[in-house]
Amino acid sequence: MIRIKRVYDEPESEDGTRVLVDRLWPRGLTKEKARVDIWLRDVAPSDALRKWFGHEPEKWGRFKARYFRELEAHSDAVSLLRKKARGSRLTLLFAARDADHSNAAALMEYLSGKVKGR
Repeated sequence: MIRIKRVYDEPESEDGTRVLVDRLWPRGLTKEKARVDIWLRDVAPSDALRKWFGHEPEKWGRFKARYFRELEAHSDAVSLLRKKARGSRLTLLFAARDADHSNAAALMEYLSGKVKGR
């Protein structure tokens, strides 16, 4: 099972494997407090895509399409996430304030196979 959670939220035992899926380490958060098991920068959107999107909800559909194309180039990291999610809980951690329009939400959709053609 895959779920998403802000990295700033308190870690819980139900989180399972905690994977940070942002390219940058979250501001003001120590590694001890974050309790990140894996930091996978390779599945984060490129800097150019992240800056273009700017967390503007009206760009969400175009952002996801571009991000999914980027994920195709990182099949090893995507495979690792799918493997970790089989039979156990996987929590994708992100720093953005808007959970519905975060790269973690898009990545969860991608990994869950809810994307047309996958």
